[in-house]
Amino acid sequence: MKFGIDRLLADPALRKPLEGKRVALLAHPASVTADLTHSLDALVASGLNVTAVFGPQHGVRGDLQDNMMESPDFNDPTYGMPVFSLYGEVRRPTGQSMGTFDVMLYDLQDLGCRIYTFITTLLYVLEAAAEHGKSVWVLDRPNPAGRPVEGLTLLPGWESFVGAGPMPMRHGMTLGELGHWFVALKGLDVDYRVIEMEGWAPETARGFGWPEDRIWINPSPNAPNINMARAYAGTVMLEGTTLSEGRGTTRPLELFGAPDIDARAVIAEMRRLAPEWLNGCALRDIWFQPTFHKHVGQLCNGVHIHAEGPFYDHHAFRPWRVQALGFKAIRRLYPEYDLWRDFPYEYEFGKLAIDVINGGPGLREWIDDSAALPDDLDAVTGRDERGWTEARKPYLLY
Repeated sequence: MKFGIDRLLADPALRKPLEGKRVALLAHPASVTADLTHSLDALVASGLNVTAVFGPQHGVRGDLQDNMMESPDFNDPTYGMPVFSLYGEVRRPTGQSMGTFDVMLYDLQDLGCRIYTFITTLLYVLEAAAEHGKSVWVLDRPNPAGRPVEGLTLLPGWESFVGAGPMPMRHGMTLGELGHWFVALKGLDVDYRVIEMEGWAPETARGFGWPEDRIWINPSPNAPNINMARAYAGTVMLEGTTLSEGRGTTRPLELFGAPDIDARAVIAEMRRLAPEWLNGCALRDIWFQPTFHKHVGQLCNGVHIHAEGPFYDHHAFRPWRVQALGFKAIRRLYPEYDLWRDFPYEYEFGKLAIDVINGGPGLREWIDDSAALPDDLDAVTGRDERGWTEARKPYLLY
């Protein structure tokens, strides 16, 4: 198959509208061609007039580990053009930076999860392009989590940098498709185009969302492999808790734990509460000691989620429910556990991080309600999931 960048480079007819235009590239380390050439190098070599580069959260270089670690602007050391950070002094393109190009090529690898900030950056770029009369082309890439939909829909008033619009946690779309949805949702008058992939088959290929013949490159420092990408729609919620999500280990956002929990007891309680929520993956109790971040230097007992190998069932695995069940089990076993982390999260103040992550308080309230059962959460979430599955249909390209 071919990603959007590969099709653009291979087909002069696709590039022709860019002739004589100033081109900007929004990219990160995973913005590479099939032969692992970075998109910036490949586009310059193709003869396009690349006049600016933009970087999302974690930077063009992908060097910054944690949330709310900002990247500076700088000049590209190879080509000399300005590199503008969209996760620094500003998160929306400024008028100054918008004046450096005519067409922006958006070439980011996404994880298929609402909270991944590249989605919000796409919305901000589209809004700025509409205001300044610029064009935006998304060079489309796979959603490694595939088409499944899961989670509560973001509620009105809960929009944030990790919640760009009323979609569930696991949206099941590509960035190119989401761009069309944003244009319609916001009523944007913008010149928007998607260079589609060729041959992406998320429901039939052995790799489902991610084609097995393409090398995985971290789109952000703690996104090291496909297992993480599959689990992320659940494990990202750990950022709003006192539990470690595995930052400071070699398997971040694939596990959860703390020094003061019994992982085997947690797994047993998860299986007792809702065994059907654990289909499509395997849970393994583990020990780990983070080298940085939460519980640094402390021995933690935890749960590793394996959505890989013979344990993985693409259509059965529901990572958001798996992680929600983990929280519920901990609350049942340790009723007074200090679970919710109270700190500024992605520039949102005065709200609990877990609620910002979920786009509302519903998930937290279900966990903290000792009388609430798995069926209660299923009833509300299922309605949201069915609604989104219908709402996204007009925008699917594959």
